[in-house]
Amino acid sequence: MDPNFVQGLHNLLLQSISNDTNQLKAATAQLNTEYYKNPACISALAQILASSPETAVRQLAAVEMRKRVSQKSGDLWMQLPQDARSQIKDKLPVLILAEQEKLVRHSAARVIAAAASIEISAGTWPQLLPWLHQSCTSGQVAHREVGIFILFTVLENIVDGFQEHLQSFFKLFDGLLKDPESIEVRITTVRALGVISQYIDSDDKADIKSFQALLPGMIQILGQSIESGDESAARQLFDVFETLLILEVPILGPHIAELASFLLQAGGNRTLDPEIRVLALNALNWTVQYKKSKIQSQDLAGAILEGLMPITTEEEPADFDDDAPCRSALRIIDGLATNLPPTQVFPALRTLISHYFASPDPSNRRGAMLALGVAVEGCSEFMTPLMSHVWPVIDAGLQDGDTSVRKATCIAVSCLCEWLEDECVAKHSVLVPVIMGLVQDPTTQHSACTALDALLEILQDVIDQYLQLIMEQLVGLLDTAPIRVKTVVTGAIGSAAHASKGKFLPYFQPTMSKLEHFLVLTGEGEETELRGLAMDAVGTFAEAVGVDVFRPYFADMMKQAFQGVEMGSARLRECSFLFFGVMARVFGEEFAPYLPNVMPVLLQSCKQSEHGEENEAAFSSSVAAAAFASGSSPTNAISVTDDINGNPEVEIEDVDLDKMLEVNSAIAVEKEIAADTIGTLFAATRNHFFPYVEPCALELVSLLDHYYEGIRKAATESLLEIVRTFYELSGAPDFTPGTPVVPLQQSVKELIGHSLKPLLEMYETEDNKGVVISLCVEFSETINKIGPAFFEGHLESISAIAVQVLEQKALCQQDPDQDETEEAPEDQAENDSVLISSAGDLVSALANTLGDGFARAFGTFFPLISKYYKKNRSLSDRSSAIGCLAEVIAGMKTSVTPSTQPLMELFYTALSDPEPEVQSNACFAIGLLIEYSQVDLSPQYVHVLGALRPLFNVSHDAPGPKLNAKDNATGAVARLITRNTAAVPLDQVLPVLIGSLPLTKDYLENRPVFRAIFHLFRTNPQSLLPYMDALLAVFATVLDPNAPDQIGDEERAELIELIGMLNGEDPARIQAAGLTAFIRA
Repeated sequence: MDPNFVQGLHNLLLQSISNDTNQLKAATAQLNTEYYKNPACISALAQILASSPETAVRQLAAVEMRKRVSQKSGDLWMQLPQDARSQIKDKLPVLILAEQEKLVRHSAARVIAAAASIEISAGTWPQLLPWLHQSCTSGQVAHREVGIFILFTVLENIVDGFQEHLQSFFKLFDGLLKDPESIEVRITTVRALGVISQYIDSDDKADIKSFQALLPGMIQILGQSIESGDESAARQLFDVFETLLILEVPILGPHIAELASFLLQAGGNRTLDPEIRVLALNALNWTVQYKKSKIQSQDLAGAILEGLMPITTEEEPADFDDDAPCRSALRIIDGLATNLPPTQVFPALRTLISHYFASPDPSNRRGAMLALGVAVEGCSEFMTPLMSHVWPVIDAGLQDGDTSVRKATCIAVSCLCEWLEDECVAKHSVLVPVIMGLVQDPTTQHSACTALDALLEILQDVIDQYLQLIMEQLVGLLDTAPIRVKTVVTGAIGSAAHASKGKFLPYFQPTMSKLEHFLVLTGEGEETELRGLAMDAVGTFAEAVGVDVFRPYFADMMKQAFQGVEMGSARLRECSFLFFGVMARVFGEEFAPYLPNVMPVLLQSCKQSEHGEENEAAFSSSVAAAAFASGSSPTNAISVTDDINGNPEVEIEDVDLDKMLEVNSAIAVEKEIAADTIGTLFAATRNHFFPYVEPCALELVSLLDHYYEGIRKAATESLLEIVRTFYELSGAPDFTPGTPVVPLQQSVKELIGHSLKPLLEMYETEDNKGVVISLCVEFSETINKIGPAFFEGHLESISAIAVQVLEQKALCQQDPDQDETEEAPEDQAENDSVLISSAGDLVSALANTLGDGFARAFGTFFPLISKYYKKNRSLSDRSSAIGCLAEVIAGMKTSVTPSTQPLMELFYTALSDPEPEVQSNACFAIGLLIEYSQVDLSPQYVHVLGALRPLFNVSHDAPGPKLNAKDNATGAVARLITRNTAAVPLDQVLPVLIGSLPLTKDYLENRPVFRAIFHLFRTNPQSLLPYMDALLAVFATVLDPNAPDQIGDEERAELIELIGMLNGEDPARIQAAGLTAFIRA
């Protein structure tokens, strides 16, 4: 080796560590051009690493040596002569053992790892593993520390070639986990095990068992690192456990209870640093999300909730974005509620809430309220019958003597309004006055306005009695309140406009004059948020007051929205995109002139690269997605490598995934809204959108594999909306179920071809239930509109989606800890029921489209759907199972005949279900079965009528589901009459049937009802004579031009014809009933 070459390189490295920027730039340029392209630089760097007296130079030499070894997939390293490489391989391990500086040792270890990744796979470094084993078992603690660190870094870099050594590694690591002298050895061993875990396959039962035997020791060492106060080490070990949690191999299974208990204990230990506690709680959150089957099967939710509740009582940080143990605890309660069956969560939580809310300590009462609020989303259906027990707690909380409790209760009310609309609307007379009082109190103003916003959003007609009072108070706050409060007040005014619709008109102009000032704000932070919320509110105003009233503001508001796009804020761009969508819905084709300016902005947003996205491949999409979804990502999960030119870049230790994803999240949400808006604009502007169909479809397809599930969901929904709209505008004739496919226009066929295949491919790798729900729902809507031409050639693939979801074997439903042959538990999370229901929608869409061509497939789907009607199943499961089968019968019609008996038995059972929602669907289903089955079911009419009779015994003010069940029972009786009048005892049935009219909830059932009435007028008019006055009153109600359409065009035309005939017989009676206007001249 030329000593001048080595010295020159040494000098340039020395120059590189100076603080002089110009010297650094000059040295870097010279190194890149004169040294780093020459393979001899690797040997020179090795000499400098071995001999330089400057620690910083040795450190830099090690870093640069690793880069050169890795450069161009090891090309520069392999250009070195064999003897030079051998010399480095022989001396480097010895040199590391002698190195005194830990940082230099670690960097040099990474050089060995880089070389090993090339040499071991080629079989040219057989000495390395024996040497590492010798170092790891050395009597000298320093040697063990170096040996295990090198082994860890080697394992990080090499996948192939080590699997056959796993059992020997487990034996080695078993001893190192118990190292009596060095916690560093123990910690690095755990990190090495984290790397090895990723090499284990689900079929490697022996390796899984060996790894599991080491888990108690690994958990113990995590505890030791926490106790030692070494935050960096603790973070590294939390990373390991988070890796184990997201693996598809069930390594942690037997130790989930132990791990959860440990994490809960660490998270609740107030003597620990808050950041460490947050790390522990975040890991527990991941445990709940990724190991829910173990949490469920071992019934751990109660114990976890008991440990979390004291943490919820701790003080919250002032900054909303700051994490803290109390916020992490609430996030886990939310996770438990959304991932587990509510039967395992809410009863235990309700007991704890009652206990904590009875406490004299306001912190306990506040924690109870916050816990209640976050649990609503996952437990809303389960909570519904229990609300009479919940409301007293809410009422007391809103009037609590402590401000923090009142604020927490406002948050709980917001959650209740979002997920339990009917129950909250029913309490309006209590909630509105109390919340309006809290709006006037400066200490609770912000939280109260948030609650008011959520409540007004759902009040609909009920708002009329409060609108004047609400608007007077809220508009006043737009002048006087702090900017943070003005933001939520603006949102609440928008919700008032949404609920009141046209009745908002008197307040429109005065409110607009106030909000116009907010739309020109240019500051960051709170001003940005206020400007964005004002833009949202203005869009809501436009929908409320209508096109003509809003038109004078349209152009100026669009100008403000475009300015928002240009201000460099992802939040403002998001609000502008939402505004564009609302304006397009309101103005329809009038919006078209803005498309040339709007569409490039939306497409540019979809195409933009999120900060750090260039490293996306290096930190697997599953990790990124999990981190993004949970808001608690593993630190340093990215393995960054330099580019092929060896340009300087960030080292692993400097990467902060938390920060990177924080930056990503704002842009990702913006892209989600942009993608969503595209479909809205096409549906609104129709043919004017044609020039943008192709670029938009291509861009949306490219977003289907984005790591953020919100973008995948928006792209799915928007893409299929584009397909439906394009088909609609093609003028294709309506399809007839069960007939040959009607050919589509070539352009429509090509669009479907470019869209459907990527969507099916996305499903194969889709692990998010929300995205699969959207896919099923959107497929259903598209199939119902386009018919079999949509899925031509892909019927099997689409059917397979429904089969997999109903079998609970879709990727998004899979749990590595559950045996493949094991039946999924019947008791499931409410969100799981939504997924099952969406698959049912897909099945009924296929039946509706294929008609009698669905008969063979029904044999597959019937048992899959009917299994969800069992007494242990949730209301949602039972209801959707019966509803789905009813829709399938409506599609199959007479081809359902072979399955008549088992369906009849199932529907009989469902008619006696304790829940009116299920009974309603059972009425619909049994009526359709009798209508379409070719089996003569008239012998069963008496039994069916007997089962339906109790459903008519409801008062006018009964809850909605009971009124709906009565309407569907009416429709079922009508179908019996039409199918076989002679088998119905009309003298007993007609008084009940006609007494149940007019229908009040399910107007679709007016169709069979009026078909039966028309049938009787044609075949047995005498039977209706006693009820003529009642019937004429019903006719007047359903034909009322000021009311929503209740019967549809076909029945309306026939009814008017009937009225004309009756008028010929008794005009005075028709006039008295107010029906003269419907007599044709």
